[in-house]
Amino acid sequence: MDVHVMLEKNGQELLVEGLSSLRRLEARAMMDATAGNDVIRTGQIEIRFRLQAAQTAGRMTMFEFLVPAGARVPVPHSHDAFDETVYGLAGVTTWMLDGEAVRVGPGDVLFIPRGHVHHFANLDTEDARELSVIVPGLLGPEYFREVAAVVNAAGPPNIERVMEVMRRHGLRPAPAVT
Repeated sequence: MDVHVMLEKNGQELLVEGLSSLRRLEARAMMDATAGNDVIRTGQIEIRFRLQAAQTAGRMTMFEFLVPAGARVPVPHSHDAFDETVYGLAGVTTWMLDGEAVRVGPGDVLFIPRGHVHHFANLDTEDARELSVIVPGLLGPEYFREVAAVVNAAGPPNIERVMEVMRRHGLRPAPAVT
């Protein structure tokens, strides 16, 4: 009740002060977005987080990833708790989304709704770079570090262990979609 009375008396000043504080926080998050965000190497793929959940109040995460020519991601999957949007920066990847091939190149956007099975490969002759946005920000660098620990171990990757990590982080492995 006291807060409501204060807002009626000084509402305009509080609103301006609140917006200014929010803008300062947003600017700081943008400036600090890449600070301390090391490259995570998962097999041939390199991932660098540009925004983490802590920087966006959990609203989103954003990471850039490099997919060398000929590289493949072997485990098709879906996620029920978040949507993913992929934006092509350089090169071309071929995504399989619900059994349909979609090429993503510079300036192309692919929206992957919750629950839709997808995976990708770089079938071209040049490396590809893309930006991925996860909404809400439930997928972070911890996931990729855990997958890297399995995939980068000596010997062939243990796909069962990769799928265990996926499940722990809200991804649901799916049968291969061709």
